[in-house]
Amino acid sequence: MNRNIENKNFKDFLPHRGAMLMVEDLLFIDEESVSSGLPILETCVFIENGFLSASGLIENAAQTSTAIVGQSFFSEDDVTGESNNLIGYINAIRKVEIFQLPKVGEYLTTKATLISRLDTGSMCICNIKSSTFIKEKLIVDCTFNFIIHEI
Repeated sequence: MNRNIENKNFKDFLPHRGAMLMVEDLLFIDEESVSSGLPILETCVFIENGFLSASGLIENAAQTSTAIVGQSFFSEDDVTGESNNLIGYINAIRKVEIFQLPKVGEYLTTKATLISRLDTGSMCICNIKSSTFIKEKLIVDCTFNFIIHEI
């Protein structure tokens, strides 16, 4: 299923708000992958000495990644994220390689792909690979295990 993302605001589908929101643009999403964009702003809480910190990069990758599985808990015609309440946990960070910290003013594109998924009723355990780029240059490579469930 390819969702119509024309009217979707990525922020509506994440529990994060304000300073902890580390995604801005939903570029693509289907049942097995997602792509997001994030401009690096000086006001970001994860900025250190003009660069986005490693923890900010990991948070961006994690928030992007959970959208793949998280969307399956929402009604297909839901364009505001109101049909379900979810909580997601990073169960394990299996791999993180950071090759470069982005500077304020740069734009990140983060792409994530579902590796495996186990659904148990209102909960899902999944493994997701994520890669973050500045233009075409790979700057972060991650693999996460998540637990996502309805509340």
